[in-house]
Amino acid sequence: MTAILLNYAADDWRQPTGEVAEIRSAVTGEVVAASGSGGLNFQAMLEHARNVGGPALRAMTFHQRAAMIKALAQAIMDRKEELYSISAATGATRSDSWIDIEGGAGTLFSIASKGKRELPDDTVLMDGAMEPIGKRGTFIGQHVYTSLQGAAVHINAFNFPIWGMLEKLGPTLLAGVPAIVKPAFSTGYVAEQAFRVMIEAGVLPPGAVQLILGSTGDLLDHLTCQDVVSFTGSAQTAMKLQAHPNILRESVRFIAERDSLNATVLGLDATADSPEFELFIKEVAREMTVKAGQKCTAIRRAFVPAGLLDAAEAALKERLSKVVVGDPNVEGVTMGALASATQLADVRAKAREIHREAKLVFGDFDKVEAVGEGVQGGAFISPLLFRNDDPWGAERIHDVEAFGPVSTLMPYRDLADAVFLANRGKGSLALSLFTYDAEFARAFVLGAAAYHGRVVVIDRDSARESTGHGSPLPMLIHGGPGRAGGGEEMGGVRGVKHYMQRTALQGSPRMLSAVAGQWLPGAPKTSEGPHPFRQRFGELAIGTCFNTASRTITLEDIEHFAHFTGDTFYAHMDEAAAAANPFFPGRVAHGYLILSFAAGLFVDPAPGPVLANTGLDALRFLKPVSPGEAIKVSLTVKAKTRRTDSYGEVRWAVNVTNAADEAVAAYELLTMNAI
Repeated sequence: MTAILLNYAADDWRQPTGEVAEIRSAVTGEVVAASGSGGLNFQAMLEHARNVGGPALRAMTFHQRAAMIKALAQAIMDRKEELYSISAATGATRSDSWIDIEGGAGTLFSIASKGKRELPDDTVLMDGAMEPIGKRGTFIGQHVYTSLQGAAVHINAFNFPIWGMLEKLGPTLLAGVPAIVKPAFSTGYVAEQAFRVMIEAGVLPPGAVQLILGSTGDLLDHLTCQDVVSFTGSAQTAMKLQAHPNILRESVRFIAERDSLNATVLGLDATADSPEFELFIKEVAREMTVKAGQKCTAIRRAFVPAGLLDAAEAALKERLSKVVVGDPNVEGVTMGALASATQLADVRAKAREIHREAKLVFGDFDKVEAVGEGVQGGAFISPLLFRNDDPWGAERIHDVEAFGPVSTLMPYRDLADAVFLANRGKGSLALSLFTYDAEFARAFVLGAAAYHGRVVVIDRDSARESTGHGSPLPMLIHGGPGRAGGGEEMGGVRGVKHYMQRTALQGSPRMLSAVAGQWLPGAPKTSEGPHPFRQRFGELAIGTCFNTASRTITLEDIEHFAHFTGDTFYAHMDEAAAAANPFFPGRVAHGYLILSFAAGLFVDPAPGPVLANTGLDALRFLKPVSPGEAIKVSLTVKAKTRRTDSYGEVRWAVNVTNAADEAVAAYELLTMNAI
């Protein structure tokens, strides 16, 4: 019997009512599942996300959400083999599925790690420094991010049903926003199983995620300004969705990742026997065949210096001739099938459009020897390499994307020409450059970067560790301008902010400190009680302050420090030379002498809750200190972040002043304190 895929709405698995559509194996053409969304109340799903999922997620701190996301990643890894077993029917080889399954889990692990390390253990995210407004310091400004109070609607593509789902879910959940996931039809059965794994992990609060395996019906009619649509797919569908009257009326945030005619360029310095030439050929062939070319970042246009066009064609044909097409379950197969018969027809049609301007130098539109039994009904196609000797007069090559193992090889004349042709794609997700000439690389990047979301420069030095042209990474943005959709995803914490609202707060330092959960300059301080270094992490309150006694810095101190450290810079040792410097009145104390004396003033040396000093941030030397001047220190608890069950990080605002209360130095001290 055909498995009917279940939707997940209001924390319940629901079988669709009415008609369902059959999903066929990309390898054999046999029916593997059926899906539909009949019977779902889409407005109720949104209300459940907003009224149940949203409040539950917003009640969690960033660190709690990060721990939840890490647990989801681990659940995927623990059950990866069952995902591999069904992924092959999509036409994906084991290595293709590795990108989707373990790459998806890795993306969640990365965003969880970013959330734990870079975000506060709070629900509010500060954005930038405090902005002074009033002259007396009683009225200030501060930007903050808070979670949107709606739902994220994720409309995903067919090519990576797991990675595509997880790379959106990670930042969304970390932002504290619930998600409604809409996988693509042809590979929805893989997404459904991965979704089921996450639900069964038991770490998601009610309403955090829901799943639609079919039409979204009137879902978009009920979106508000607090909701977000994140879409991956064709430009045609994206434009249709973006033009939805309700999305326009409510100013619904719309993140789009669309068609992309990604390019790669071989530098002018390359020769047929240079390492960069070999790396270029290898990468073009790999990008054509990994996932059967069904990658939004795959190389569609390959440019080489005109004198290397014949050599590049010959090298590519030789490498492509070794590709074995067939059933991914058969040993030795290196390229599987396209995702569906519909996709096969579309790739053939688009390739024939390109063929009107370019010569087919490798492959066949209709014939391919596919390895395996029962593959006659599969969506197989051979790699198709085109060559065009006149890219300047071509149109379709720079405008038509065949979403499969299809690429066009073309010449360029010089640096400016390479930039011009790379940018003819009118905006892409990824651009790569293979060169060992750093000056060429700089000029090329400056000319091309504005048209491309990611630029990777690969040479003999980086090749061993390079992730290649087509691999989006969770810590870097994924998106691009123009044709690519104008959106961004991932990029570490940057991706989280797409699901949050940035607000400019104004008020007194006391009020804004209370709202932000951090001490801001001008806010009240508390100096009563024991020395702060005698208080445990949980005992320290934001705004706890310690004001030290003063210490006079003598000429003997300066000279001793200079000879002891070896820092005999003239400003500390030569009165005449120092006085000639416009920044100094004469000999002055070393900046690091000031820091050392400051630490001596505020440190309580006995063993206690302070376990380690882990760093200094934002250090500034503001006014020189001359021999005979005294300094004192104000040490204030600015922020706290719990790191483990045993210790937490305390961020101290340290201000060093002179006898006239003028700021001498300022920095933020980081310590680890026992819980």
